[in-house]
Amino acid sequence: KEKVYELSKKGHTISSPADILKEPYVFEFLGIKKEKDILESDLEKSLINHLSSFLMELGKGFMYVGNQVRITLDNNTHYYVDLVFYNKILRSYVLIDLKMTDMKPEYAGQMNMYINYYNKEIRDEVDNETIGIILCKGKKEVTMEYALGGLSNRLFASTYTYYIPNKEELINEVEKVLNEKDS
Repeated sequence: KEKVYELSKKGHTISSPADILKEPYVFEFLGIKKEKDILESDLEKSLINHLSSFLMELGKGFMYVGNQVRITLDNNTHYYVDLVFYNKILRSYVLIDLKMTDMKPEYAGQMNMYINYYNKEIRDEVDNETIGIILCKGKKEVTMEYALGGLSNRLFASTYTYYIPNKEELINEVEKVLNEKDS
């Protein structure tokens, strides 16, 4: 009771990069049907077109920096970060990479490169280390453990969904998770 009362007075507090993450992010405001497959570029455009709603879904302190922000390495190789934000509470850049598939190990390597670049080339001395979030359709815990193990503790993977499930779907998902833990 005391913890709930304290939380109701203070609200959600952010003291570490993990505190800004949600699982899953809900993009219901985009109006995309559950069964409809879309391209990564279309998802990105939709999020940009609904930027104020997306910022609210991300949470406190986020400011939009840009999309498809170019990183150039070796003077001729270009990479593009899907979405770049700055979180004024954490004083950190937050890089988001959108993926239309389940989490794959190579996504972690790519995001780690983006984080290292931002930490060395973009971040000011008053900024904290850059945070990377890979938003993917799904993630498997064992894959996540090996893909993210040993990398920056500021690299995260989270999932997204286009809608909030109805009551029956929610019950089925809870039962599925409980059955997996019992096995």
